[in-house]
Amino acid sequence: MVDPYVPVMVSLLIAIVFSLAFVAMSKFFGPQRPNATKVSLYECGMPSIAPAHQRFSVKFYLVAVLFILFDLEAVFLFPWSVVFRDFVRQGQGMFMLVEMFTFLGVLFLGWVYCLKRGALEWD
Repeated sequence: MVDPYVPVMVSLLIAIVFSLAFVAMSKFFGPQRPNATKVSLYECGMPSIAPAHQRFSVKFYLVAVLFILFDLEAVFLFPWSVVFRDFVRQGQGMFMLVEMFTFLGVLFLGWVYCLKRGALEWD
């Protein structure tokens, strides 16, 4: 019996080989004409004026945490809502509902934490 993961592994191997081959071909066969403009630092179309290692505001990280919170919510709520009817038919609907409300409660606590820290205040 053939392992069902063999086609996935073969596809992954082919993708990795082709990716590495194309990167290597562009490195060896592509035009390489460096000049002062091409090798200079570039940041959003402007020359950099600050050192590369500077401290970020905590609000930057709080916005990132908010994004992760709401991204996780969408990622987990959609499949849960698709299979919820099957769990109700099996008699596990209440358990699944409590589990999802627990998950949403933890996300809500993270959101409240970000609000208390002022992540949504753009002063």
